[in-house]
Amino acid sequence: MPLPTGASTRTRVWIVVLALLLLGGGATAYTLRAAAGREADTTRTADPGFVLTGGPGTLYARDTATGRVARLDRAAPGGRTAGGPACDRFHAAGGTALCLRRRPGVPARSYVIVLDRQLREVRRMALPGIPSRARVSASGNMLAWTMFATGDSYARSSFSTRTSILDLRTGYLVKNIEQIPLTLGGRRHHAPDVNYWGVSFAADDNRFYATVSTGGRTHLVEGDMAAWSARALRENVECPSLSPDGTRLAFKKRVSDGPREPWRLYVYDLASGREHPVAERRGIDDQALWTDGETLAYGYGGGVWSVPADGTGTPRQLAAGASSPAVPG
Repeated sequence: MPLPTGASTRTRVWIVVLALLLLGGGATAYTLRAAAGREADTTRTADPGFVLTGGPGTLYARDTATGRVARLDRAAPGGRTAGGPACDRFHAAGGTALCLRRRPGVPARSYVIVLDRQLREVRRMALPGIPSRARVSASGNMLAWTMFATGDSYARSSFSTRTSILDLRTGYLVKNIEQIPLTLGGRRHHAPDVNYWGVSFAADDNRFYATVSTGGRTHLVEGDMAAWSARALRENVECPSLSPDGTRLAFKKRVSDGPREPWRLYVYDLASGREHPVAERRGIDDQALWTDGETLAYGYGGGVWSVPADGTGTPRQLAAGASSPAVPG
């Protein structure tokens, strides 16, 4: 900072001291704001004693009112026990949890947070985009997530996604699975409009199923991490979810071209190629979860619902004001 011409030595000294005080105050204020931000973030972790537990019928979900993960329990007040981390999307399996959390500000940014069975943070990554889908393999070794890069709905024609896969055994991160060579119609496919979302892992932690969109159509894709390849199997499949025995896929099928409730939940048999709708007739925009070998859970209308996978029965609400169901295993 230039000093006034003709200022006395004492004046010059006081001006320098004042400038240093102002700079120091600004640095202190910045430090306090940063510390406050870290303090605020720590309040979004799990409460002591709130951990992932397994067992038949154990189901976790995101509580809409608090934004935190809760364990569904009909005997508890409100039908759930709260106390988990704050997440916008959540999934857990094999003792590993994946939490996607939107960060404030523009452009859209998010945290990808990996947690252990005690819901202690293992790894955190800051990535661009809006949380969309989260999935953990049955073993807990493989994680996948999808972010909206632009847009915020699969019902719109103008959206772009980025889907990543993380292998916890090696730490290897595939930032965008569009890097994996794709075969479509028997030919290597190259196009600027390729988008992936909705990954579901096979039990071998190598193969996976996902949706790819290109040319205005969606396709079921089978990927092979070891072979570094992906091939389209059939059209009109979105958000596949592989059954525990690896024989069936639950998925969203587009049955209407309109923007309102264009999908129905279907189940596809991988061996026979046959498919059938489930008893849920409303438009489900979610990646269904197999809570066991015969039942699907999914989000609709601000709640978590279930329905038999064989097409019989009727939908049943498991929890109001909830989303992102997960069975930790």
